[in-house]
Amino acid sequence: MTDHTPGERLKANLRTLSWLDAARVRVYAAMILVAYIPMMVKVFREATGTVGSDFLAFWGTGRLLLSGPAPRVYDLVAEHAAQMAAGTGQMVAYVNPPPFLFLAAPLGLMPYAAAWVVWALAGWAVWFLVARRALPDGGAAGALIVLAFPGAYLAASHAQNGFVTGALLIAAVLTLRRSQALSGALFGLLVIKPHLALLVPFWLAAGRKWTAIAAAAASAAALCLASLLVFGLDTWRAYPQSFEVSQYLMNQSSIEFFLRMCTPFAALRVLFGQTAAMAGQAVITLATGALACLYWRRAPSDEAAGAMLLAATALASPYLFSYDLPFLVMPIAFLIGMGRREGWRPWEKTLLVLIWLSPLATRAAALPLGLNLMPIPAAILIGLVWTTWAPPKAKSA
Repeated sequence: MTDHTPGERLKANLRTLSWLDAARVRVYAAMILVAYIPMMVKVFREATGTVGSDFLAFWGTGRLLLSGPAPRVYDLVAEHAAQMAAGTGQMVAYVNPPPFLFLAAPLGLMPYAAAWVVWALAGWAVWFLVARRALPDGGAAGALIVLAFPGAYLAASHAQNGFVTGALLIAAVLTLRRSQALSGALFGLLVIKPHLALLVPFWLAAGRKWTAIAAAAASAAALCLASLLVFGLDTWRAYPQSFEVSQYLMNQSSIEFFLRMCTPFAALRVLFGQTAAMAGQAVITLATGALACLYWRRAPSDEAAGAMLLAATALASPYLFSYDLPFLVMPIAFLIGMGRREGWRPWEKTLLVLIWLSPLATRAAALPLGLNLMPIPAAILIGLVWTTWAPPKAKSA
């Protein structure tokens, strides 16, 4: 037997990662989860100190809804006045559509610090209860893989709405096989952040899920109508004012804003400018949408097709931040389940570890590198899902 060089042994190890068993996964994931505690304490102190937090927009909106006419939530002067009560000295514009006000309204009942904690931790818990179903037979290791997902930490640390949208996307995908009506209704609720559902109608049509499409349309319409009845027509008329804020952010010359985004558009914007970024993102959106739709022909299950949808969403949407990525745990969990049942492909386990870590790793490296590399692991994830196949059926005697 010939001795292998250290490089060959390392390559063989990374090719299989056979030493990473369930026991080690439990330990490592638990260690990461514990590490989140001081990290969350730090960001909480910053959020309630002079740094502030994106959560200011939601909390300030809740206070405005309790104290006067709803259309004021899109008035920058009124928003600023409401958010000053938090004591941070910072202000974040509210840009979500009126249906999101149902979630923001109760936040104004609590002091800012308490509302921040409740929103972050309750969101994490609800998302976990939904996302855990993506890996039902994973035991304690599977639960920790989901709970400690770095994308979840980012959503919690920003106290943003990634847990809400992530739970809706994952739940809609996981329920599609059992109930098209329920799945579609959950997809429709994404009207609160519609760019995350950019591929959904085309994907459902490609899978011939007509009941789900009808349910999604009805759900979105019902939620919009409810917000119209509760918050008034003037609130919907005021909503376009928020477009000016979004347009200002997207047109600014500073690259720091785009480094915080995790889309191909943002990366191309930093490297080549606005025109190239728009053209490049359009091509990528069309390509990923086509892959998500075409995958129905080879998907071993509805869950597999859903994993492709969510993986593709990470590249298809031009406006996405790291705190929006909790939904990516579903395609990762799907591939873990496939690997455990059908056997691991060469390099697959190593790549999944890197993809699992990538939301936080790419976010941390973006400013020092001058480029957010999250589109690369997102593209690899699409490739891994695309190359999965149904187990061969036993031949009849």
